[in-house]
Order: sequence, then structure tokens, then C-alpha cells
Amino acid sequence: MPPHPDIALPRLIAHRGLSAHAPENTLTAVRAAFDIGCHWVELDVQLLGDGTPVIWHDPTLKRCSDGHGRLSRLSLDEARGLDVGSWFGDAFRGERMATLADMLKLLASLDMGVNLELKVGRNRSGTELADAVVPRLLEALPPERIILSSFDMAALHHARSMADASRLPIGILTEGIPQKWQSRCEALDAFSVHTDWTRLTARRAREIKDTGYRLLCYTPNDPAAFAHHWRWGVDSAISDDPGCFAGIAPPPALP
Repeated sequence: MPPHPDIALPRLIAHRGLSAHAPENTLTAVRAAFDIGCHWVELDVQLLGDGTPVIWHDPTLKRCSDGHGRLSRLSLDEARGLDVGSWFGDAFRGERMATLADMLKLLASLDMGVNLELKVGRNRSGTELADAVVPRLLEALPPERIILSSFDMAALHHARSMADASRLPIGILTEGIPQKWQSRCEALDAFSVHTDWTRLTARRAREIKDTGYRLLCYTPNDPAAFAHHWRWGVDSAISDDPGCFAGIAPPPALP
């Protein structure tokens, strides 16, 4: 099998950009993460109704914009007309939804890495999403600054068919880690496992690390509660507020 890229994962990754302090999944949130010293972000990507990939988490518009309805029914022109910042605060009024192209251009200019989640909604095609995302991602960023993850195994298998592990590091995204986690990883030649930090056990963490996979946890925002997870071998924490870890800093990564 081809080797994985030599990814220098940081201990802390900004979840949806610096989402504790700026509207999630926006260009502003990514710039804010960069400004506090975060060089990796986690972001979500899905398709508009016209097939344009955009950086967005929810299937609907209500929570994070001044619009209503389903994302899958929008054209790009309609999406560009939404205010996706004022829900978070007046200082962000006028923020616009970022396309994948917008975001990749920003990440490249800032020399940042990204854990990009393929967000496959109900009745949407994971293979169609992978087709729209993977070539753009590989063209914009080097493999050392990419992890592509998803809960949708069909989307990940299709993504793997488009690029081998040396070009496209893949993360298996789970809530609780299933019994057959290793066979899933082997089938995809995966780079990493990403799990809910509150559902990780020391035993599972040791299994993953002993087998050679990287281990990432979402979404810890309490560094004291998370502290023992570092001892279990967790590589990175994907946090809404990485700055809060300054009070109880994570230990240096193991060599």
C-alpha cells in the first residue's frame, strides 16, 4: 500500500473555524482561528441544489442564516444573498456563505490544513458530493494539509477510488467507535479515526494507537475534563475554542 503523507498534526484544531468566537464555517471564522495561532481547521462541505459545494453544516438554513428552508433547494445566487453572520452577532452582519472554492483559496493563502467533512444529508448522494469535492481539494492543497472525513462510508469509498492514501488521507468519523472499526479503516486505507471525546474509552484509544492510526476527538471545550485523553494517546482535539486550552495546555505530541 502507498504510504500516507507525513502530516504534522497539531494538538488543537479549530472546529468549524473559531466557532466559539465567530460564525461557524465562514471565512471570518477561519481567519480568526489563524489569528490565534491555529493552523488547522475542521470544516463541513455539502452541495447546493445546483451542485455547488459550499461550507455548511446543517441541512437547513434556519440556525445559521437569515434564511429558511433546505440548503439542497438553493442556487448559488440565492445562497450568496443570505446573511450568515448576523445570527452570531452584529459585528458579523453581512457575512456570506463560503463556497468550497472560496474556502480553499483562503486556506491555501494562509498555508493552513483542513479536516474537511463530507456532510451527506438525507436523500443526498455521497458519491456526487465526493465527485464535486475531491478533485478541487487535491488541486488546492498538498496531501500534508488534508484529511477528508465523513460518517458516510459510501462517500469515503468513492473518494478513495479517486485517489490513493499517498494523495488523500481519509479519516473514519464515528460517534462511538464500533467493534469493527479496524476493518473499516483497512478497507479505506484510512489515516485516522475521529470520535466523540465523551464516548472514547482508554481501551479503544490504545487499540487505535497500537494499530498505527491517528486518533482525533471532537468537540472538547473543557481542557480539565479532557486532560486524561491526552494520556490515552489522542493526537488532536477538535475544539470550538482552542484558546481555552491555554490554561491547561496539552502535553507535547509523542514522537
